[in-house]
Amino acid sequence: MATHTYDLHLIWDGDRGSGTSGYREYGRDVRARCEGRPELALSADRPFRGDATRWNPELLLVAALSECHMLSFLHVAVTHGVVVTAYEDSPTGTMTQEGIGGHFTRVLLRPRVTVADPAHVDLVPALHEEAGAACFIAASVNFPVDHEPITRVESASPAGSGEA
Repeated sequence: MATHTYDLHLIWDGDRGSGTSGYREYGRDVRARCEGRPELALSADRPFRGDATRWNPELLLVAALSECHMLSFLHVAVTHGVVVTAYEDSPTGTMTQEGIGGHFTRVLLRPRVTVADPAHVDLVPALHEEAGAACFIAASVNFPVDHEPITRVESASPAGSGEA
């Protein structure tokens, strides 16, 4: 068993002169730094008095689930000899707020995968299942991460032929 550690540095930039003297008195702007990477401009989600132009924790969680699934899927594809030539996703996360807290109830991934060989189209749904089981982030959350995949063949026309 291997253990991996992930370190970063967060800096709150929200003091408007009176700190947290009141709920409306401070900003939610945060910077995330990690050695060797671009700085991320973060904030709360807009309904929680955040800056809508910055990434928020909820979006980052959905992005992490989507990217983790993609990376797991690409690995699984290689192990099964499936050549993937394109991958996109348009995930949606659903969160329920209860008082001052809340929780995610579901994340839906909608991966659109293009494969080189038409013979592999029928195998791709099983690869998504295997990737879902292999994704570290999905294994760490307590809500369902569902998939509605679409598979295309590289040479197929966009009008619908070659989709599964």
